Amino acid sequence: MAVFTIVGSKFELGAVVALKSADFVTADLTTPLVAAVEVKEPKTLGRPADEWGTAEFTNVTDGRTRVFKMFRKGKAFDYVCGLDPLDAGQIAMRAAFEAPASNYAMRFSFADKPATGASPKNSTRAFVGSVIGVDDGEGDDIGCVKFTIQPNSNIIVVHASAT
Repeated sequence: MAVFTIVGSKFELGAVVALKSADFVTADLTTPLVAAVEVKEPKTLGRPADEWGTAEFTNVTDGRTRVFKMFRKGKAFDYVCGLDPLDAGQIAMRAAFEAPASNYAMRFSFADKPATGASPKNSTRAFVGSVIGVDDGEGDDIGCVKFTIQPNSNIIVVHASAT
């Protein structure tokens, strides 16, 4: 598949989801994303990512420090939008920020579906996360709002497909 631009991509905020100890799968987020609201006027999408925390052990006999993968942690990212105080998605993001212990189903849908196929579908990145920051000071001449999002689950990747 060729590379694609992000024009036409979108971000959605779904319902509250309880965290669990195992990785989430697509089916876990189907219902919480049924009535998801699109957060409109995006300027930058940000990048949901998962990374390993590490621990080091130095063996004094062989003089070698080894690095071990310990725990996975979602990497916080920013989603910046043109400020629209009437946008339902931006209002929902502010409400999610105010909810102290709530994690929500979230999804990026990219505009990368194949041009042909029986029922072409875009790729998605879905996860459970929390809105941990809102900054209305973002932007220069155009008013913007920056939402900082902390993924608290694995990132579920669904690739674009022709069916």
